[in-house]
Amino acid sequence: MIGAIVSAVVIGAIVGALGRLLVPGKQNMSMGLTLVVGIVAALVGTLIAQMFGWADTKGIDWLEHIIQLALAVVGVLVVVRVQSGKSTT
Repeated sequence: MIGAIVSAVVIGAIVGALGRLLVPGKQNMSMGLTLVVGIVAALVGTLIAQMFGWADTKGIDWLEHIIQLALAVVGVLVVVRVQSGKSTT
């Protein structure tokens, strides 16, 4: 249980950071928000990969990681879009 939580945080941090790197321009996101986007992307990506039987292969699950990264990019884009819509008054 604790190993799964630590794993989700570590993979989420990596996936979230890579997602931010792939989105062009400057994103006004905190590291905490990046971590949350990455963790959500990692969990949802794993669920999708398991649903289609693409996870739990021998070796590295590349397709699962690609799905997680794509979801992180979408998550970063959504957060940037939502934050840009807020007024600063």
